[in-house]
Amino acid sequence: MAAAVVLLAGVSAVPSARQESDEARRVRDAASVFNEIMAADDRGIPRSILGKAEGIAVFPSMVRGGFIVGGMRGRGILSSRNGGEWSPPAFLTLTGGSFGLQIGGQAVDLILVINDRRGLENLVANQFKLGADVAVAAGPVGRDAQAATDLQLRAEILSYSRSRGLFAGVTVNGSTVRQDRDANQRFYGTPLETKAIVFGAGPGSHPEPVPAWLQTLDRYARR
Repeated sequence: MAAAVVLLAGVSAVPSARQESDEARRVRDAASVFNEIMAADDRGIPRSILGKAEGIAVFPSMVRGGFIVGGMRGRGILSSRNGGEWSPPAFLTLTGGSFGLQIGGQAVDLILVINDRRGLENLVANQFKLGADVAVAAGPVGRDAQAATDLQLRAEILSYSRSRGLFAGVTVNGSTVRQDRDANQRFYGTPLETKAIVFGAGPGSHPEPVPAWLQTLDRYARR
């Protein structure tokens, strides 16, 4: 009987451990995506844009479907700039909408660069639609940011995607971004809203692999 109890306890602990590793993996994957994209200087996000960013969100390995125009769904993280430091990541989900020209159902990495505080405040609300509640534009890539149009420069959020090794600005319309409160609680061990994490009143400690994520932001988005 005692052996059966121990066995059941071990089985019940497996899902919890898996969930915790899922959040840590999401942070690691986001840091890896950002590092890989920025390693290609001639095709990465211009440093001049990142240096002015108020927030950066990365959704690694999103799943998209459809032909030519298709919806997407995925989970990501967001950090904001508070003074001279980046906040720990908060967890987000993104669903629906159309993402420019899409073919097939392969995974896509999505990056959102938030240019101003209003866009950031909208992003950490309970939920909002990209392109409806804030102005979103496909971001310019490469060393030369002069190619940016007036629309891009005025947009509150610039969006980028990478698929099959190709990286470019992407049009994002109608997708809904929501807080992932369950992921916040699993990762930090306490119920936290997204705004509490990214605006500086969140967790006091930085569990692994948060330091690597923050180092990546410091490396490429320093003012």
